[in-house]
Amino acid sequence: MISYLEFEKPVAALEARIAELKQTASQGDVDLAAEIRRLEMKSADLLASTYAALTPWQKTQVARHPMRPHFCDYVGSMFSHFMPLGGDRYFGDDQAIIGGFARLDGRKVMLIGHEKGNDTQSRIRHNFGMGKPEGYRKAIRLMDMAGRFGLPVVTLVDTSGAFPGVEAEERGQAEAIARSTEACLALPVPMVAVIVGEGGSGGAVALASAERVLMLEHAVYSVISPEGCASILWRTAEKAADAAEAMKVTAQDLLGLGVIDRIVKEPVGGAHREPELMAKALSAALGEELDALGKLSGEKLRAKREERFLRIGAS
Repeated sequence: MISYLEFEKPVAALEARIAELKQTASQGDVDLAAEIRRLEMKSADLLASTYAALTPWQKTQVARHPMRPHFCDYVGSMFSHFMPLGGDRYFGDDQAIIGGFARLDGRKVMLIGHEKGNDTQSRIRHNFGMGKPEGYRKAIRLMDMAGRFGLPVVTLVDTSGAFPGVEAEERGQAEAIARSTEACLALPVPMVAVIVGEGGSGGAVALASAERVLMLEHAVYSVISPEGCASILWRTAEKAADAAEAMKVTAQDLLGLGVIDRIVKEPVGGAHREPELMAKALSAALGEELDALGKLSGEKLRAKREERFLRIGAS
């Protein structure tokens, strides 16, 4: 059952009416097929027009949708032979960041990403996708392993930011994020990062410093959450919509600014409405990127990453 966002209420009302008519038609002799088809077409048109004109704040809400596919969903629908590897060999294992060997349409890859969870219990277990130092150190270990074995690295980024707790700071959160970013930039193998939901702050950059950065159509990517920005600038989180507009958090804005390289189109109504279609589109995009990067040497890949990030903000 679809969970509707605030701006989707008109669509929700139409779809509820369609469900009622279908229920009525199934219980009686009244032929409601024509009316149902008319309302279904109206609902589809309304959904398409709504999603074609989303504001940055509405896109932020879509990126955070509780039913949006997360790392484990993509592993199940896109990748095969996934072998998770745990632990940072220093402190422990962080379930907010998961990684391991996998295959993408026959291509061997090292897959790493944030997992938010999909219900209360799993969200607590995965710490809502907010990585701790041991998570980023695990990512570093897996990237080093990928470099040794000559495996391309694919990262799926979906986090509101790194975990800000005292214990994370005690264990060197900033240093772990910096070293994870450094490990990305130093990789001798291809790396493709995808912002599949939220790309928040250094917690996202630590897994997204790749030579190719993709974003799903309704994902967001920013240095701070709109609520955090609004609290700093206007002393109230109620200005989050204004902050989202000013921060240029959307894939469309970031493509124009050169922060990302490619937008992967989502099904109408967002990835959560048709996750299998989303997985198919993302799989195809990743395959194209990996095939193109596979022709480059390690030296050229590192130079490509350096040039890419030095270009951002230069005018």
